[in-house]
Amino acid sequence: MADNRNYILAIVLSILVLVGWQYFVGMPQVERQREAQRQQQLQQQAAGQAPSVTPVPGTPPVPGQTTPTPGSAAPVAPGAAAPVPAQGLSREAVLAATPRIGIETPRLKGSINLAGGRVDDLILTTYRETIERNSPNVVLFAPAGSPIDPVQHRHPFYAEFGFVPGAGQTAAVPNAQTVWTQQGSGTLTPTTPVTITWDNGQGLTFRRTFAIDDSYMITVKDGVANAGAGPVTLHPFGLISRHGLPQTSGYYILHEGLIGVFADKGLHEVGYSAIETARTQSFKARGAWLGITDKYWAAALIPDQTQETDSSFKFFQSGTTKSFQTDFLSPPVTIAPGASSETTTRLFAGAKEVRVVDGYSAALNIDRFDRLIDWGWFYFITKPLFVVMDWFFVQTGNFGIAILLVTLLIKALFFPLANKSYASITMMKKVQPEMMALRDRYADDKMKQQQELMALYKREKINPLAGCWPILIQIPVFFALYKVLFITIEMRHAPFFGWVQDLSAPDPTSIFNLFGLLPFAVPAFLLIGVWPIIMGITMWVQMQMNPAPTDPIQAAFFKWMPILFTFMLASFPAGLVIYWAWNNLLSVLQQGLIMRKYGVKIELWDNMRSMFGGGPAKPAA
Repeated sequence: MADNRNYILAIVLSILVLVGWQYFVGMPQVERQREAQRQQQLQQQAAGQAPSVTPVPGTPPVPGQTTPTPGSAAPVAPGAAAPVPAQGLSREAVLAATPRIGIETPRLKGSINLAGGRVDDLILTTYRETIERNSPNVVLFAPAGSPIDPVQHRHPFYAEFGFVPGAGQTAAVPNAQTVWTQQGSGTLTPTTPVTITWDNGQGLTFRRTFAIDDSYMITVKDGVANAGAGPVTLHPFGLISRHGLPQTSGYYILHEGLIGVFADKGLHEVGYSAIETARTQSFKARGAWLGITDKYWAAALIPDQTQETDSSFKFFQSGTTKSFQTDFLSPPVTIAPGASSETTTRLFAGAKEVRVVDGYSAALNIDRFDRLIDWGWFYFITKPLFVVMDWFFVQTGNFGIAILLVTLLIKALFFPLANKSYASITMMKKVQPEMMALRDRYADDKMKQQQELMALYKREKINPLAGCWPILIQIPVFFALYKVLFITIEMRHAPFFGWVQDLSAPDPTSIFNLFGLLPFAVPAFLLIGVWPIIMGITMWVQMQMNPAPTDPIQAAFFKWMPILFTFMLASFPAGLVIYWAWNNLLSVLQQGLIMRKYGVKIELWDNMRSMFGGGPAKPAA
């Protein structure tokens, strides 16, 4: 049986590969992308140019059209076309260029564009760009024609609804330039829906009613009344369009881009670069939903869950502007003369709060709508971990304390298994002098050496693999917690104590400016804060409690591993580093009690002299 330390080494190396890839490859890629976008904007400003805007303001391809090019929607009745905003205008100027209906809720403010009947202006009133109190609110939706600003994370982003004529039909239907008329007056609020209408002049009257709840769900009812002489067949549709390539986090554990669930076809997540390559992906399913997701925010369409819809992910490019779209086309509806028809679509547009998203999934019976939050492959670990942590947060009011309590709970759950593991490690440390003597005695006969070692393990009742379990247990919890800290909006800007005001961001202090005492800023790669240092120290102490490696390469690796981890994890969320440091401390206490029970001492000062002085550490008696 292979040495226990080889298994631990393989596990640690796996962690190092993942962490190292993110530190040395993933993060530099993101920084290069951000710097390129910043330089592009600075060049435009230096040349006196306005920021890039979408070249065709307001005409995404409509689902079901045979020629999916901008501006190809059905013609608009004379006199019904909306004014086209001039290119290069600010977001505010574009908003002012068309008539609008205001939106006011406890969490959202914005407007509905009467030109096209679009929802294209939404601001999240309870979230800000940074932890500063005067920081601007997060902008979710912006109208077509507004600036594409990757530095400020703002792009034309909106939802549109309507009808496409059935095969052989020529009826005029409203499109992106159609100016609707509001019935009555007022603002869309949770208690006051609004209705808009448009008459195509050919006997069809279109009626659209918007309702909104206290959170982020907008219900859109599209109706058609036929006063003509013959029947009309129409396909209801909905789309979400984003102009310009948004700035993404660039982390492999997070999906940002196009997303949807399509019944038995399951969850589909397609990144921006992937759909740019594929150009289009189509799905046919009953009970589907689809949209575009960012790290913390999302927009998703939920068509009638009882109908089978044709859904698509699409990519288009006009000049240098890239556009991304998710859309659905519902089955045809035939409206007889004198009859009317109505279809209902829901639009989620807001923050991906776990309670809110889960509530919609249950109340509206939306299949796997909770997957709008990227819980990942280890959903069965990640989401329960968050639920427990959130419960502790409700009790304590601090997510940092919740992390500490969850760590205690995990330790308690695995206490019997961990006790056996630490006992085995302690016994191996106790017999380490005998192990080293056997290796020296049979240095030229590896088979005999292994046989004698196994006999020693059997005699002393030692399981050489038992020491792997604490690490094996910690790995999935570590990644699950990393995922929770990284993806859940509840962790965003969540403070701990003292200098840690955002558990989802790295520790902002650095040893290189004496934790803020020296008056100069430290580069991001040198932000080695207090908590990473505490984590490194606790890791080093814990490693000194394990049997020392006999292999020189392994010994050198384990000697410097705490320092390596300190540098690498310094850029990780502070909450994760706090968890690891706290878990190390609990492990040290637990293993220390077991070592005391078996009469094994640990010579920390000798090991420290060995590390910095180069001399061999004396094995504990």
